[in-house]
Amino acid sequence: MLNVAIVAGGDSGEYEISVRSARQVELNLDRTKFIPYLIEIRKDKWICYLEGNNINIDKNDFSLPFRNTKIRFDVVFNAIHGNPGENGKLQGYFDMLGVPYTSCDVTTSALTFNKSFCKQVVKSFGTLTSKSIHLFRHQNDIRTSILDSLVLPVFIKPNNGGSSVGMSKVNEPEDLEDALLKAFREDEEILVEEFIEGRELTCGVLRSGGEIIAFPVTEIISGKEFFDYEAKYQAGLAREVVPADIPPGVSEECRNLSRFLYEKLNCRGVVLFDYIYNTAGFHFLEVNTVPGLSEQSIIPKMVRAYGWTVQELFTKMIGECVGRG
Repeated sequence: MLNVAIVAGGDSGEYEISVRSARQVELNLDRTKFIPYLIEIRKDKWICYLEGNNINIDKNDFSLPFRNTKIRFDVVFNAIHGNPGENGKLQGYFDMLGVPYTSCDVTTSALTFNKSFCKQVVKSFGTLTSKSIHLFRHQNDIRTSILDSLVLPVFIKPNNGGSSVGMSKVNEPEDLEDALLKAFREDEEILVEEFIEGRELTCGVLRSGGEIIAFPVTEIISGKEFFDYEAKYQAGLAREVVPADIPPGVSEECRNLSRFLYEKLNCRGVVLFDYIYNTAGFHFLEVNTVPGLSEQSIIPKMVRAYGWTVQELFTKMIGECVGRG
């Protein structure tokens, strides 16, 4: 039996979604193989809920003091979306302690968390991306920079983050100011991307048993103008078609591209690639290296469509990272 630390929470606007994901992991772990410990992290507070007690984790060695002993963890199941679980900070800590974890390593996590840098790398592989600019809070006359460089409509989003927190679609110049304020509340830097007409498709990928597995492609049809935080997590505001109603050849192209990017970016664990598809092909939007695993999230739906249970997914994720450790 392996002691599994399921880390959740974090310091971003994705805290609640992370906690929901972690609780689903805890609920669905195979108890014949794993002993789960749910640990919530928020700034300096690292707390494990055990037998009705809130116990502080010893961060010197990532252990759990309990009944005059120390519980040590064989593996970490990383369910933290955003800082510090998706940007490489937590990965570096676990690497120094020699504790295996289910997500990407430090370098890949840091790169993919920075949307602008990741897009440039993916573009260098020959993959289509939208025209965009990367801007910082301290820059002068940001509004002019956007209007001089890009054609409206554009999406404005925090450069580091996920779940569409702080994201806006801007159709008119007079709407720029509010969108910029919204994005800068979440991050010191923003990414501004030209709108691309097309269908929003996403594909989950996992390495297991030496094979890179691409799950069924999913189409996201938002009931709002775009797939924002509310549409993602409020019932009835979006429809996720799993598998997507697209020709088999288009589906296979998407899955092949996702496998290719997974390998080129040196991903680990389960990740989610987002695209816009039109007659020009697949335009890469971003990769989520710690995707949601709650009941409302896309990955569990893809996995079930593939023929697995979420318990099988979690078992394979843990097995893969323990095997490489």
